Amino acid sequence: MGKIVSIVNQKGGVGKTTTSVNLAAAIGIAGKKVLLVDADPQGNTTSGYGINKKSVQVSSYELLIGKGKTDQAIIKTEYKNVDIIPASIDLAAAEVDLIEIDHREAQLKMALSVVRDKYDYIFIDCPPSLGLITINALNASDTVLVPIQCEYFALEGLSQLMATVRQVKRLYNPTLEIEGIVLTMFDGRLNLTGQVVAEIKKFFADKLYKSVIPRAVRLSEAPSYGMPIQYYDKRSKGSDAYNALAKEFLKKNRRG
Repeated sequence: MGKIVSIVNQKGGVGKTTTSVNLAAAIGIAGKKVLLVDADPQGNTTSGYGINKKSVQVSSYELLIGKGKTDQAIIKTEYKNVDIIPASIDLAAAEVDLIEIDHREAQLKMALSVVRDKYDYIFIDCPPSLGLITINALNASDTVLVPIQCEYFALEGLSQLMATVRQVKRLYNPTLEIEGIVLTMFDGRLNLTGQVVAEIKKFFADKLYKSVIPRAVRLSEAPSYGMPIQYYDKRSKGSDAYNALAKEFLKKNRRG
């Protein structure tokens, strides 16, 4: 049975989608079968794999509101071992539409349960908020992976996210755990970076990945070409960083 991991941070611009796109690609290259679910209304994970959101027929929106079949939503990408459930522009309305649906917090869990056995890992790219879509993702997941930018307000957002995880665990998903914390946009030359790392280690030392994601121009460029970094520039710092993260992730999960 495939492990489901939500990639979550309610702060925007912290490398959440970059991590979703490139970690999935790296794990696919490592030989594992991956399903990537774009649950962010911005749809950047979808475009990061070169898929035109306007051409999508069945998306994560239809699955959330119970109007589409999961296997109809899955698109086989041109990248090794990675399939994707894309987002569409309709997803922005999902928070409102879900209010009127019974078991609104469990829609994504039900949708993914029918394909879970076909994949080693399912990653969900969540929106930068802690609303109903994110709660659906957390309810569907085994674990939560948190990308954190090395900046002053990072810890403030992290404590809020952990409170939401605890609440979802208490109300809906008693087995939900923290997969780990990934430092993104890392610049070791800055004093602030060292301070943030020290603070995170105080509270989450056992959950902090050794692999860090640097600030890198090629990482920023790759989405505009609709390609994960490993295919856009496999010799870049960004590619090396996500390959190292994937290796560490697989080792922690004892499947690598």
